[in-house]
Amino acid sequence: MRIATFNVNGIRAAQRRGFEQWLRERDPDVVAVQEMRSRAATIPPGVFGPYHLAYDEGVLAGRNGVAVLTRHAPAAVRTWSGTAMLRASGETHTHTVELDPAPLARGLREFADQGRYIEVDLADAPITVASLYLPKGGLPAHLQKPGRMREAPDGGARYERKMRFLDGFARQLTRSRRDARARGRELLLMGDLNIAHTRHDVRNWRRSNQVEGYLPEEREWFGSILSPRTLVDVVRDRCPDTDGPYSWWSWLGQSFADDTGWRIDYHLATPRLARAAVAAGTDREPAADLRMSDHAPVVVDYEL
Repeated sequence: MRIATFNVNGIRAAQRRGFEQWLRERDPDVVAVQEMRSRAATIPPGVFGPYHLAYDEGVLAGRNGVAVLTRHAPAAVRTWSGTAMLRASGETHTHTVELDPAPLARGLREFADQGRYIEVDLADAPITVASLYLPKGGLPAHLQKPGRMREAPDGGARYERKMRFLDGFARQLTRSRRDARARGRELLLMGDLNIAHTRHDVRNWRRSNQVEGYLPEEREWFGSILSPRTLVDVVRDRCPDTDGPYSWWSWLGQSFADDTGWRIDYHLATPRLARAAVAAGTDREPAADLRMSDHAPVVVDYEL
């Protein structure tokens, strides 16, 4: 079973840059999508080909939005908002449906309607697949230096918001993993986590210790959710002690050409599923002008 995760950075822009061709040629069985950045009514017709779509667009116009594409209609769908758009291949409706609301861990309520998390139970495999778009965050107040930041100083507000998310999500992830196990399923969490876990996950790691996404407390949190008994970083497990493969490069300068990237898009799987991975990597385009997004798809083949 081929499973991919892809932050498309806007599905309409990604379509113009070749998303449909990638989807046809790579032929994944499941795709977790982040940053759709589209209202249901403005998703390009036919962009997802023969796939079923489960989509939580959130309430922030032009931002966020997470989805899971599957070959077969999902056996179940859960979102933090309690609503989602469920659409089969060839359907054109744009209405959402009410779902059984997923119980939320303490601290996640403020994020529930932002279109950051959706999970589905696959109909053709005993797997629960989740698509996550974790907040980018910012710098703590003591690291903010006016004139040396692309964004205006905010007193650490974005940093504190991300840390609240991480705190609540760790509890939520434990609940989702245990619930999946109770249903006889493996859990596969995929998406843009906006954290590079180790020095192998960011090219300029020595200069990044005071950059959001590679702060020591963010990397410590990431390590806390991984273990041989809970969740495994599948790509790193398949590619130990190597730099990358990176999945995000800035649009600016020569970052892509020089492979000055970050690995922030992940497959995190329960151990049994992780052991079933037989191939893993990043679909990095051969040239900058062929990029579909500032991210590249991360694709893993699982022998189920």
